Amino acid sequence: MKTTIKTILIIFYLTALPAILFAQCNEYTKNECIPQLTPYTFNGQINNAVLSEGETAELQLTFYKDQEYRILVEGENNLGKIQFQLFDTDYNLLYDNSEEDHTNLWDFMVENTDDFIIRIVIPEDQQKNKVESGCVSILIGFRAFGSRTIFN
Repeated sequence: MKTTIKTILIIFYLTALPAILFAQCNEYTKNECIPQLTPYTFNGQINNAVLSEGETAELQLTFYKDQEYRILVEGENNLGKIQFQLFDTDYNLLYDNSEEDHTNLWDFMVENTDDFIIRIVIPEDQQKNKVESGCVSILIGFRAFGSRTIFN
C-alpha cells in the first residue's frame, strides 16, 4: 500500500512540476519583461523557457520589412549575463550582445521580410558546485518608422 501511494505521488510530482515551473515563468515574463519593451508594441508571443547553466536554445522568427524591432532577452538573476545572437537562416552571425557588454535589449530594422534565428546561451559558472536554472524570456516588440541597424 505504501509503495502504491509513493508511486502515485512521484508520478504526480513529475507531471505537475513542469506545469508549475512553466506557470511561474509566464508570470515572470508578464510582470518583469513585457514592460521593458516600451515604447515598442509587444507582438503578443510569449517565448520563454526554464534553462540551466551551460544550455543553449534557439528560436526562429520572421521579421517584416519596414518595421523597427526590439529584441528583449531577460533571465532571472541567478543565471548571470545571458548571451544572445541573431543569425540569418544560413547561420551567418548578424549580432552578438557579448560585444555590447551583454545588453538585454537590441533595436534594429530589416530591409526585407525574412526569417532569423535568435540563439540564447546561458553561461556556465565554473566556480559553483550547484548548476543554477531559471526562466529566460525572449520577447519581440515592433513599431513602424525609424531604425538603429538595417540588414539586407
